Amino acid sequence: MTDTTARVALVTGGSGGIGKSVVTKLVDDGFAVGVHYAGNKAKADALIEEVTAVGGDAIAVSGDVADENAMAAAFDAVESAFGGVDVVVNTAGIMVLGPIAEYDLDQFDQLVRTNLRGAFVVSQQAARRVRTGGAIINFSTSVTRTRLPRYGPYVATKAAVEGLTLILARELRGRDITVNTVAPGPTATPLLFNSNTEQTIQALTNATPLERLGQPEEIADAVAHLAGPARWVNGQTVFVNGGLA
Repeated sequence: MTDTTARVALVTGGSGGIGKSVVTKLVDDGFAVGVHYAGNKAKADALIEEVTAVGGDAIAVSGDVADENAMAAAFDAVESAFGGVDVVVNTAGIMVLGPIAEYDLDQFDQLVRTNLRGAFVVSQQAARRVRTGGAIINFSTSVTRTRLPRYGPYVATKAAVEGLTLILARELRGRDITVNTVAPGPTATPLLFNSNTEQTIQALTNATPLERLGQPEEIADAVAHLAGPARWVNGQTVFVNGGLA
C-alpha cells in the first residue's frame, strides 16, 4: 500500500471524454486517482502514463459498472493502493438515441444496465466505502429538462439516477459525505459527436446563450468543486450547461 496523505478518488469511465478531464483535474488538485475503464485498457494505461509523467499518482482498474463483484474489486484495488476512498465520480455511461415508439428493447435494457444499474452499483459501493468528509458525484444530463426528441430512453435512465442520488444524500445523514449529481449540457466529447448528426450538434451549439459547446474541462471544474470545497452543496442536481434552457 502506498503511504500517502493525498485524498483519493475513483473515477468510473475515467479513460475518455469527460472522465479523462475529471481525472486530470483531480490529479492537479492533489488527488491520487483510480482510473476505471470498461474495455479500452490502452487508453487507461496511456492516461496513467500522462498522470505519472507530471508527478501524479494513479492506477487503472477495470470492470463492468453493473457487476457488483467487479466494482467491489475495483474499490478494493484503489483502497489497497492508496489506503481508502474519499471521492467517487461516476461518469461511466452509454447513449443510444431513438424515438420511443421505435426503440429496440434490447438496447433499452443495455442502457438501463449501464446507466442506471451501473450508477446504483457504484453508488452502493461508494456509500459503504467513502470516508468521512468525502463526496459521491453521479452524472445525469441537462436533457432531463430540455426534453429533446429521441433522447427519451437515455433521459429515462438519467432521471432515475438523479432520484437515486438525492435520496442517497439523505440516507448518509451524519457521515459528512455529500452526494450530488452533475448534469452537463452539450459537451464536445465522442459521446456527443457519435450519437448526433452534424445538424443536431449545430442546433445544440446555438441553443446556449454562450453559443458554443461546453468543453470537458469545464465539466471537470464543476466536479472538482463538488469533490473539494463545496461542502454545503448536498443532495442537488447541478446543471453545467452554459445557460441551456
